[in-house]
Amino acid sequence: MAATVLRSLTFPLPSPRLSSDFSPDHSDRRRVAAALLLEFKGLRIASRHTASVSSRSNAIRRGVVHCEAKETATQVSDVTTATWQSLVLDSNISVLVEFWAPWCGPCRMIDPVVVELSEAYRGKLKCYKLNTDENPEIATQYSIRSIPTAMIFKNGEKKDAVVGAVPKTTLIASIEKFI
Repeated sequence: MAATVLRSLTFPLPSPRLSSDFSPDHSDRRRVAAALLLEFKGLRIASRHTASVSSRSNAIRRGVVHCEAKETATQVSDVTTATWQSLVLDSNISVLVEFWAPWCGPCRMIDPVVVELSEAYRGKLKCYKLNTDENPEIATQYSIRSIPTAMIFKNGEKKDAVVGAVPKTTLIASIEKFI
């Protein structure tokens, strides 16, 4: 499953000098930030209490942004040993399979590229991910020695393989030959 971690989110807040009689305090600034979040569908602010670094007795309220739009995120489906034949080999269109593992840094780098390609070639190419740790039989059968490896299958046959976290243009060039 692909996931994007949002580490920080910055909102422009009103200047303390909007007018001579307006001086926003912390709660006013939070209301403004919450109002700005309404423009972003699927996001909300939730409060969280954390202890202050200087004193445990002083609690600081911090806003945490939660994404509620997970179902809208595009993901590449997993393929396993049990589904390999039906999803990959018996497919009536070309298939790109990304061989990966959760601990692999380059695999995490190429995953968003595969997601983009699955959207760009929808209807012409099916894209799947195969976790090599959970499905070593398939990885061994296709002599996967390094991950990430992207393999293209057409009519049940392996046509091409691209090894490593390569640029999107490299994968596109390989895909274009077989669609």
